[in-house]
Amino acid sequence: MQDFVALNEEEAPERYHLGRDVRDRPFDVRFTYYTGKSRGFLSMPRPEVMGHMLAGGNLGLITTRQSRDDWAVLITSHLIGHKSLAAFDINYLFPRYLYPQRMFAGGDRTTNFSPKFLEDLSQKLGLTFLPEGRGDLTATFGPEDVFYYAYAVFHSPTYRSHYAEFLRVDFPRLPLTRHRDLFAAPVKLGAELAALHLMESPVLEQLITSFPVSGSNRVDRVHYDEPRRRVYINAEQYFEGAPAEVWAFQVGGYQVCHKWLKDRKGRTPSFDDLTHYQKIVKALAETLRLMAEIDDVIDAHGGWPLDRGE
Repeated sequence: MQDFVALNEEEAPERYHLGRDVRDRPFDVRFTYYTGKSRGFLSMPRPEVMGHMLAGGNLGLITTRQSRDDWAVLITSHLIGHKSLAAFDINYLFPRYLYPQRMFAGGDRTTNFSPKFLEDLSQKLGLTFLPEGRGDLTATFGPEDVFYYAYAVFHSPTYRSHYAEFLRVDFPRLPLTRHRDLFAAPVKLGAELAALHLMESPVLEQLITSFPVSGSNRVDRVHYDEPRRRVYINAEQYFEGAPAEVWAFQVGGYQVCHKWLKDRKGRTPSFDDLTHYQKIVKALAETLRLMAEIDDVIDAHGGWPLDRGE
């Protein structure tokens, strides 16, 4: 590792036979050597932001500003790499909590929401804000409730279409409500989405696909057979039972199910990799279901804007 880090960006790929495209993608977690130094292994480590993710127990929202791709948002519990969410746009990370000693340390953390925002939301909902964790949503709410509420609202298909022009030119704005039930329902759905996208939800153990044919497992040519709902990785082997809408689902500029396999072309995924891919398929299927449910909840309360007539 010491020898590797001492090499420059031109020498390292040549000596260690590395590919040059090392950018992350949605649902693609990889190891790296991170020091936070601007002249270290990563050319732009951004310790002023990423340090908050290294302290542990934190989550962050990845999103874009001035998007050319279809706008999206994604949760992470890790550092992020360049182009994690969007292929053409700058990716921004917003940690949920901020730590005073940013690099590799804990300490007393604070929520990454402005006091004025929290005061306004507290007055709207008639709830007391707790500085840590989650509230009961009848008398109290916490930063994690706000985080999951935002994650759900930002995944509403109607929100994305209703505010499409604005999302192309600026950061997403979070519509607020004074109705506690209209706050609580998205909080629940946002927490479910977060668990799916962090690959932590227990429902991911209930796979909807299989990998029925033995063979080399080498990823040669990736293509989708829609009539048979199969995702082929080579001429003989495939994942069976992948819905067409899941195969086509995009996060930002990436068609997730295709991109994850395409990035592994020429390689032989392990058993764990093959299982992980099937969990991604399941996560995206559940995401589509929850996105529709979020819209149903909002429609049941009068639709957009969330405080219609008030």
